[in-house]
Amino acid sequence: MRRNSDETRPQLADETVDQAVQAARAGRLHELEHRLMLLTGPLGEQEVNRALLTALLGAVQRCWSQGWQPAELARCARRDHSARHAKLMGDAIAAEMRAHAAATTDHRWQAQISDLGATVWWKHDDLYLSEWAERESLPRLTAIVTVIEALCLLASLPPIEQIIPPPGAPSSPVAAADLDQRTLGKVRALLAKAESTDFPEEAEACTAKAQELMARHRIDHALLTAKSGRRDRPASLRVAVDSPYEAPKTLLLQVVAEANSCRAVWTKRFGFSTLIGFPTDLDATEILFTSLLVQATRAMTHERSSARSFRQSFLTAYASRIGERLKAAVQEVTPSADLLPVLAARDDEVRSEVDKQFPQLTHRTTTVSNRAGWLSGRAAADRAALHGRHEVTNT
Repeated sequence: MRRNSDETRPQLADETVDQAVQAARAGRLHELEHRLMLLTGPLGEQEVNRALLTALLGAVQRCWSQGWQPAELARCARRDHSARHAKLMGDAIAAEMRAHAAATTDHRWQAQISDLGATVWWKHDDLYLSEWAERESLPRLTAIVTVIEALCLLASLPPIEQIIPPPGAPSSPVAAADLDQRTLGKVRALLAKAESTDFPEEAEACTAKAQELMARHRIDHALLTAKSGRRDRPASLRVAVDSPYEAPKTLLLQVVAEANSCRAVWTKRFGFSTLIGFPTDLDATEILFTSLLVQATRAMTHERSSARSFRQSFLTAYASRIGERLKAAVQEVTPSADLLPVLAARDDEVRSEVDKQFPQLTHRTTTVSNRAGWLSGRAAADRAALHGRHEVTNT
């Protein structure tokens, strides 16, 4: 096809990148090879560098507008491809952040950027890919293919619930009502003790006490909110659930969430669960889940068997027993009769928010196939009756 005389190499490079992504997503390998030949040859190194980075920035910005957060994009890149792809994603995130002032960026968003270590380290955008390939000791073709793979991944991500407003967007209407620092300090100290002790009874006592503290705080907060006339609203939080053994890890998160008046919905494809509840309850759930997962992993690795079926059953049993312990701890904290309608109304609001975000929610079960693993998991969580199947909510 004859090109217009005013069409430049940068325009051709932009078009070729787009065509390469389309060919890769459609599985048209011969066309992809042809586009890659153009990108590594006659279109010009700096023009191609610029086109690839521009495409990445546009794709990142689109994903941000559709609910995805920086840490989630980097994690998807690592989960679906490699650590190298995650580093590339971090660079694209850093480059896109140049367009946004810190004053227009949510503090949680800024924290994720900081945790990723995302910075603009290259000299000029026209040199980025060349410098990145040298930094990673990659042939130029491999570097280009890595970018194309990242672009295909970003193009495949669907819209999800916007939990943190992206840079430049209005702040979230949900107030951040965190656990007060005194309670948080006590909870963290108890959980740290539970994680470090070699005595199951002490770990159980510390964990139960932490849950009791959080339950009391939840009731006190609900009472103060009701008396002041302020209106809290349910919020959301996404928690990474990494392989292996995602199903029992998700079950553990679910029982912790339920003990703290939250709901957990697992999105298996992207390796995360969405927590829905009131802000203080979300804080409590995340803190306790993280600690219990550390304890469960430590107990599991001390067992003699490393078979997958054993560990899957072990973690499922552990989660089941933890659910019973947490439920018992919550029942120790009895709210006053006049507060029961307030707590019931809050539960109804959480259920309504779950229905709103996940109108086509389905359920799945985790199946135990290794009796020794199940019994060991129950013992590690301190003895309870045997049950074989438990529901995990997922999308």
